[in-house]
Amino acid sequence: MSLVTDADDRADDGPDDWELYRDDWGIPHLRAPDALRLAYAQGRVTALDRAWQLEVERHRSQGSSAAFLGPEAVAWDRFARQSRLDDTARRCHEELDPQTAAWVGAYVDGVNDGLAAGAARDERFARTGHTPVPWEPWVPLGIWVATHILFAGFATKLWRERVARALGDEAATLFATDGPGTAGSNGWLVPGDRTASGSAIIAGDPHRFIEDPGVYQQIRLSCPEYDVLGLAVPGVPGLGHFGHTGSAAWAITNAMADYQDLYVEQLRTTADGAGIEALGPGGTWEPVHRHTETIAVAGAEPVEVEVLETARGPVITRAGVDGAPETGGTETAAAETAAAETAAPDAGAAAPDASEQTLSLRYPPRVRRDLGFAVLPALLRARTVADIDRALDGWVEPVNVVHAADSAGGLLHRAAGKVPLRDPANRLRPVPAWDARHAWQGWAETPAEPVQGFAVMANARGIASPLGVEFAPPHRADRIRALLSGSAQWSPEAMADVHRDTYLASAEPLLALLPPPAGLTPAAQALRTRLLAWDRHMESDSAEATLFAALRTATVRRLAADPALAALAAAPTGPEVFHPWLYLLPRVGYALEHLLATGLLPGLDRMAHVRAALEETAAAGAPDTPWSQVHRLAPWSALPDPEAEWPGLGGDHDCVNATSSVPGFTDRCARASAARYVWDLARREDSLWAVPLGADGVTGSPHHRDQLPLWARCALVPVVTDWTRLSKDSA
Repeated sequence: MSLVTDADDRADDGPDDWELYRDDWGIPHLRAPDALRLAYAQGRVTALDRAWQLEVERHRSQGSSAAFLGPEAVAWDRFARQSRLDDTARRCHEELDPQTAAWVGAYVDGVNDGLAAGAARDERFARTGHTPVPWEPWVPLGIWVATHILFAGFATKLWRERVARALGDEAATLFATDGPGTAGSNGWLVPGDRTASGSAIIAGDPHRFIEDPGVYQQIRLSCPEYDVLGLAVPGVPGLGHFGHTGSAAWAITNAMADYQDLYVEQLRTTADGAGIEALGPGGTWEPVHRHTETIAVAGAEPVEVEVLETARGPVITRAGVDGAPETGGTETAAAETAAAETAAPDAGAAAPDASEQTLSLRYPPRVRRDLGFAVLPALLRARTVADIDRALDGWVEPVNVVHAADSAGGLLHRAAGKVPLRDPANRLRPVPAWDARHAWQGWAETPAEPVQGFAVMANARGIASPLGVEFAPPHRADRIRALLSGSAQWSPEAMADVHRDTYLASAEPLLALLPPPAGLTPAAQALRTRLLAWDRHMESDSAEATLFAALRTATVRRLAADPALAALAAAPTGPEVFHPWLYLLPRVGYALEHLLATGLLPGLDRMAHVRAALEETAAAGAPDTPWSQVHRLAPWSALPDPEAEWPGLGGDHDCVNATSSVPGFTDRCARASAARYVWDLARREDSLWAVPLGADGVTGSPHHRDQLPLWARCALVPVVTDWTRLSKDSA
C-alpha cells in the first residue's frame, strides 16, 4: 500500500508533485506519485472549483450556516446541532484506522490549501462577507453524515403516526410511495451476452434534489496504485457511489431500507433540579446529556439551542419546545416530570400525538462510531468484482443496492450497509423508549443474488425488500426491464435511449377512472377522448402530457379536500426540517395511484372527484402548451439567483427520465437525475456521463452550466482517458 501515515512526511512532499489536467468540459483529471498526494490533489482542486459549495456543506454539517446565509438556515442548523451531526463525525473520525485517517487528512490539507484561491474566484463570499477558515480533519465525515441523515426518510414515521391516529392503525402505510423527501435512483447492469462488445455495461442515474452547484463532481484520480474515474461528493475524498477503475466498475441506488428509529422519550428533571433524566427500559430513570449551543444568525439575533441526548440517541424534537421559541427547557422539563409522575407509561399505551412527543433519533453511524469511510480507498484499489464485494462489507450509510462488473465477466448485485435488527414496530412509527422490546439487537445480513439476464435497481421491491417498509412503485423498474429486453446488442451510446424514456405507467389508474361520455359537457368529452388516445409519454413537446398533469393536479386537490382526509389537513407543527413529510397535499400527490385503488377509505368517492376534475380541467380551456413549458427545472441554491433561467424538461416522477415535481402543488421540477453514467467494461474510454450543470461551481464560469443543455435532453458527454487529449492546468 502506498499510503503513508506521517503528517510530517506528507508536508515535506509539498503540493507541487501532482498534475492537473482538464478535458473539453473542464472535468479535472488528477495524477500524483502516490495515493496520499492524490487525495491532497483531489481536495485542492475541489476547493478551487467549488469553494462556495464546500463551505456551505461544511457549515450545514456543523449547524452554523445561518451565520452567513441568514434566518432561513436556522431550522436546519437547529436540527444539525440537536442531532449532533458534527459530534458524530468527530467520533467516527476518532475510530478511523491510521491509513484511512491519513488519506482523509491529506484531502483536508488539499482543501485548506485551495480554499483561499477558490474563494477569490467566487463573488458569493464577498456578497455574504463569509471568509473560509481551515477545515478540521473530520469535516469530510461531517459532510457525508449531513448529506445522508435524511436520506432514509425517518420523518416518514411522523407522518405514519399522524395517519394512524387519524384513520386507524391499519392505514399507517396508506400513503406509501417514493416521496416526497426520499432520494431514489435508476440503475441497470447488462451482462456481456447482451452487449455488442461481449463485456458488461452498467448504467443509470441517481435521483436527488437538483442543486446549484451540482451534488456530484465528475473527476479522475490516477496514481501508480490505481486510475479511477467517477462521481465524487464534493467535500468527501474518493468515489463512494459511482466509479470505474478500468477493469471493474460499480454503481448504487437507494435500497429504501429502514435503519433509523425514533423513540418516544419521557423526561424529568433530577431531584436536585440540576439535570434531566429519561425513562429507560424496566422503569429505570437514566441520565440525559444536556448542554446549550448558540447559532449565530446573519442579520438577526442569535438563537440558543438545547442539545439533549438519551441512551437511545439525540433528542430531535421536544414536546412544547420545538417549533416555538427556545426557552432553555426548564419549564418543559418540569411539565414532563409532572406528567411522568401522574401517568407512568406502559408498553401497550398509545403514544401522544406526534406534535406533542419528545423524540430521540437512533442512527447507525452514531451507534457504531463508524461511517464506513475505510471502504472509500478500498474501492479505488478494486480490480475485480470480488474486491468491490469485500470492500462493501464495511459499508454503513446510506444503505444501497449495488451493481458491479469487471472485465473478466464478474457480476455483482447486492445490498450494502448497516440495518439494525429490532422489533418490526420500530420500522413503522415512533416507539416507546421505556419498552425493552424496541432495543436494537445486532445487524441484519445484507442480501445478494446472482445476475440472471440483466439486473435492474429502481428503488422498487426486490433484493432489498427484507430491509425496508416503503418502496417505489414498480413502474421505473418494469419499464427498464422492458426496454432492455428489446435488444441483445446493447452499446454505451444506446443506453441514452433508456435514460430518456418518458413512458408514464402510473397515468393509467387515473385515466381508467375517467367517466363515460354520457353526461359530460362537450369540452370534457373532447378532453376525455384526447387523453385516452394519448400514448402516455411525458415528452417535452407533448401537449397531452400537460393536459394530463392538469387533470392530475385537479384530482389531487379534490382528494386532499375530501372530508375523509380532513383530519390530516392541518399544517405541520414541530421542527420545520420535517415539514416536507407532513403536508397532506404532496402526500396525496405522490400516493395518488394507491389512493385511487385502496379500500381503506370507503367514504372517498373517487369517481366523483375524477369526474369533477375532468370538467374543471376542460372548463379551464388550457391551450396546447408543451409539457416543457410548465415542467421547468427549479434547482436549490444556498443563494438563489432570481434572474436565472432554467430549461423545461420532459419526463415525470414515475418515468425512467424521472424529473419529479409535486403533483397537485407545482409542475416545476426540483428532483431529477443528479448525474447520468454509462460504464463500459470493454473499453473504459467508451463510457459516457453527464451532470445537470457542469464541472465548475463558480457562477458565470465557462464550465458552470455547459452540460445543462445536453443533460436536459438526456444526452451524455464522452469520458476521456487519453492524457494526450487533455489540457494541463495549473493549480
